[in-house]
This record gives sequence, C-alpha cells and structure tokens, in this order.
Amino acid sequence: MLEERLVWLAHPLTWLSRVPRSLGFGVQSPTDYYFVRSVVGERWPYYQYAEMAVGGSRLHRRLGRLHLRIANWLQPGVIVSNCYRNYLQAGCRKAELRTLGEPGVAGLVCIDLAADDNVQLSHIYNNVDRHSVMIVENIHHRKAVWRQIVADERTGVSFDLYFCGIVMFDKKRTKQQYQIIF
Repeated sequence: MLEERLVWLAHPLTWLSRVPRSLGFGVQSPTDYYFVRSVVGERWPYYQYAEMAVGGSRLHRRLGRLHLRIANWLQPGVIVSNCYRNYLQAGCRKAELRTLGEPGVAGLVCIDLAADDNVQLSHIYNNVDRHSVMIVENIHHRKAVWRQIVADERTGVSFDLYFCGIVMFDKKRTKQQYQIIF
C-alpha cells in the first residue's frame, strides 16, 4: 500500500495526465472502451477475491485481481506465465499453464520486465495469434523494452496502466496506445 502511494506521490504529473482516460473517456473504439470499463476498471468483487486476499502488498493483490479478470474475460486455452499463476488459474480453470520458452500458441502471456532480464520477444511473437493478449509487468522498470513492444509491427492495441501494460495482437484493429489510470 505504501509503495503504491509513493509511486503516485512521486509521479503526480503522470497521474494527472491519465485522469481524462480514467473511466474510458477518450477511448473511441467500442471494443477497447468495453475492455477498459468492464475488465480493467471493474470494481465489483469476483468469485475468487476473498480466497486470494491473503499475503502480498495491496499493489500485488490489485495486479493479481487484474490478471484474474483478464483470464476470466479471455478464457484462453493456454496461459504462459511466470508470475501471478494462482490468479490466472483462478480466472480460467480450464487453461493449461506453461512457462516461458515452451512451444505452442498461447492465449495469454504474462512477462515481468524486472524479473526476466532476457525476455525473448521474438519467441513470444511467434507463439501468439490474433486472439492472444500479453500482460507486461513493470513496464517502467525497462521503458525501452516497453516502447519496443508497443512499436513492434506484430502488436496491435496496447494499454499502459503505469504498473503494467496490456498488449493485444489483433492486426485487423487499428494500432493504438492508451494510457489510462489503473
């Protein structure tokens, strides 16, 4: 809780710049607006929140709940992740959990830029399809890598939530980057 408050106290201009897009305002695409309002910004309690409420900081639990909501919304067949695995499994019980580097198309990929120094983005890009979503933790830990991900021609719509980023790979949609408050 303290670390989250310190981040916002240290970066008030970042927070103020994201206020106009805090509740989906400024998001023109109906699909992206729905995602921002109903998945990212959902405030109603989910079925697993009480069970997952033990341990970790407030920020960790909040990000874990976001992972749960995304897995619940997407319902992927395969989840590739080294972080928040219990939240992801709670969001989609039928999904097969794998670690980074295993072959096969993944519906949901979660990477942590602070923990994974040698993120193999080309391997990830080769193992996703247009329905896949990637959650990138600690995007401001390695800003250059996050900018590279957003600028890559294989990625589509991206959401910068400050604490993490979300990337979609549907190339039929117009490439857009949103910076929103989470």
